[in-house]
Amino acid sequence: MRTTDPMNPAAWDSAVTEEDEALFLRVTSIDLSDGTLASLADPQLVLPGQRSVMAVHWHPEFVPMPVVRQRVESMYPNMAESLVIPTQHNEIMTYDDEFSGVEVDCYSHGFNQKVQLLLHFRASRLESAHTLKAMLRHTRTYRVSQLFDFMHTITAPMEDRIEEAARTTGADLDLVEFVRHHVGKIQRMVEERRHELSEDALKNKLLRNYFDALRPRFDGGLIDRIQTYLSAVKAIVKRHFTLRYFYRTSEVIEEARALGAGVIIPHPEQFWPILLADYDVDGYEVWNPQSQRYTDFLITTVGRANSCLGPSSRRKLVFMGDDTHMGEKVKAVAEQNLEKVGREIGYQPAWDDLEISKRLILSGMSREIAIREYRDRLLG
Repeated sequence: MRTTDPMNPAAWDSAVTEEDEALFLRVTSIDLSDGTLASLADPQLVLPGQRSVMAVHWHPEFVPMPVVRQRVESMYPNMAESLVIPTQHNEIMTYDDEFSGVEVDCYSHGFNQKVQLLLHFRASRLESAHTLKAMLRHTRTYRVSQLFDFMHTITAPMEDRIEEAARTTGADLDLVEFVRHHVGKIQRMVEERRHELSEDALKNKLLRNYFDALRPRFDGGLIDRIQTYLSAVKAIVKRHFTLRYFYRTSEVIEEARALGAGVIIPHPEQFWPILLADYDVDGYEVWNPQSQRYTDFLITTVGRANSCLGPSSRRKLVFMGDDTHMGEKVKAVAEQNLEKVGREIGYQPAWDDLEISKRLILSGMSREIAIREYRDRLLG
């Protein structure tokens, strides 16, 4: 039953209740029932006509890899060639025995911005990836600290940040205090259970997921306003989050190349200067579900750059990424991000778009070419 007057502080219980704990455990759990696993392995979308599958930018999160594999094979029953490599954030994972991958947060000093790299390499090289693994552990630990900064900003509270977020979103004092009350409980539960929580739970999305799970108790419009306010606070926290503790982009690339890894720049439209940075990369992602505006321009840019290369130079490749987050598919329907939940591993319809495919042909690119050339580089 929904609370009739959730903004009345007299009705608030400052103690962490059993209901609060049950909700917290549900949104932080990585346990999946047999029914959920069976559903994950059986995709609604089946593409029997797609024979080439490239998926080099996707996140398994806490979904078991055998289940992911079954989903992919069911989705593409006539798959003849493929390159499927997971890219969990700052954590190396392997889809099969051939290739491993990771998406790394790093810092580009030249234009003072956090960027991301997709690294892919032969799974057999994991045994010698000691330095890269240590770099990723450090990066994961630092990224987790942003969640604590996020919660502290709300509960302390850090007045300048809170006032800015409230002003830009129109959040009134009652809403701000309501959020502070509940985030205070989340903060206490995180601190009490931190040793038993998965790394996947200790991310900024914990607050979003917790408040989404409150929808049965409170009005949906209220939760929507809260999510808008939380997004504004998170953006401010990220703006103040120092970059100096991330490894530099050049350092990550150097370590990756020492392992024989391939390097791809994902969604470069979010940080344009990286196109001019002349990093030692294999190519650029020109399309994914959240980066579609400049696909044609990016394909043309890569093609022009390649046309200026000498005969012995290695050309840049064009990639597309589905950026699938498998964890989104196990949430209750009311709590799902509708844009993210529809993404599927290897599903990149832009390859088959008539206008885009025309540009790809002129640039000497295709999905099949990218699969074969990149695979050869990783095996070399």
